[in-house]
Amino acid sequence: MSESAPLIALLCISGGFMDAYTYNCRDKVFSNAQTGNMVLMGQNFATLNFSAGFRYLIPVLAFAAGIFCSELLRKKYQNYERLHWRQIVVLLEALLLFFVGFLPQSYNMPAVVLASFVCAMQVQAFRKLNGYTYATTMCIGNLRIATDLLSNYAVHRDKKLLKKSLIYYGFILIFIIGAALGGVITLRFHEKAIWCSSVILLITFVIMFAEGE
Repeated sequence: MSESAPLIALLCISGGFMDAYTYNCRDKVFSNAQTGNMVLMGQNFATLNFSAGFRYLIPVLAFAAGIFCSELLRKKYQNYERLHWRQIVVLLEALLLFFVGFLPQSYNMPAVVLASFVCAMQVQAFRKLNGYTYATTMCIGNLRIATDLLSNYAVHRDKKLLKKSLIYYGFILIFIIGAALGGVITLRFHEKAIWCSSVILLITFVIMFAEGE
């Protein structure tokens, strides 16, 4: 179930939503797009704007910490019988994002740190779609794979390659829809908009109980 299309679609919506939320509501910092944060960090450090530079550095470090913790959870709970270890990750994500919704603008940095941490846990825990590498919180790798598959289809005319390519493009579109929703809802509900991601992740948590079926 953790590699199923419905579950990946929900995670893509949540991933796009989180990036739009932190950018629009939390000091123009990305929670997912760490490449963008690194570019802005380097630019600010180069112009001696150190306070702004650190504003982009800290989420990058939080993202790295999220990957580290996600792997620790996998190693500790991968044989746990009551819950799949990925369910533990998703539940922790939902709880942390629910807490973020209570943080006012004066606590934007802790909010971004928690959101980046959550995004990293998600991208580390959910990396495949029907056996194929996939990321639910960023698009550059997915775009590369989708276009590579399309190129191979143009040469070999294998319809399976075309189908896989269109699936990747489809989930990129779903990510964009999630980002669009995140932008619109955040402008309306501000800090508490992130609770939408919490709800999506809780739905994902419940869906994963269907794995045995």
